[in-house]
Amino acid sequence: MTISFSINNKPSTIEIEDENTPLLWVIRDVLNLKGTKFGCGKAACGACTLHVNGQAVRSCSYAIKYAQGKNITTIEGLGTPENPHPVQQAWIEEVVPQCGYCQPGFMMATAALLNEIPNPTDKDIDNNIVNICRCATYYRMRKAIHRAVGLYKTNSKTDKND
Repeated sequence: MTISFSINNKPSTIEIEDENTPLLWVIRDVLNLKGTKFGCGKAACGACTLHVNGQAVRSCSYAIKYAQGKNITTIEGLGTPENPHPVQQAWIEEVVPQCGYCQPGFMMATAALLNEIPNPTDKDIDNNIVNICRCATYYRMRKAIHRAVGLYKTNSKTDKND
């Protein structure tokens, strides 16, 4: 089966035998983008979270056949080392990760949340960021989410003045 989609703003076409192969394995094993992590394989932990058409999706349970014609963004496409996404910058500034394994999924879930709710309350964060972190860096993540809101506002003001 041939499937075409955009990955991190670049067109991609792949040949795959099993259309039910999880998107996670295509991202990691076919496209060699290793930022999206495997955690539980049951869409429970969120380590594999990425964006499909701007929505946070658990890629371990998202069949590749559903990616046809879609825009997919992984952690590698969220920002760049030279110009990190506000969520990535906030994660750095708040020194969020311990082991770091789950953090790409958390950042992708957070970016999707901030696109939907630009100034989330703690309750909004609790209700929407339901990924699991074994290191329990939740307090630092919450601080980083609030910091990212400020970075978005700063970037918006900068963009308007350019």
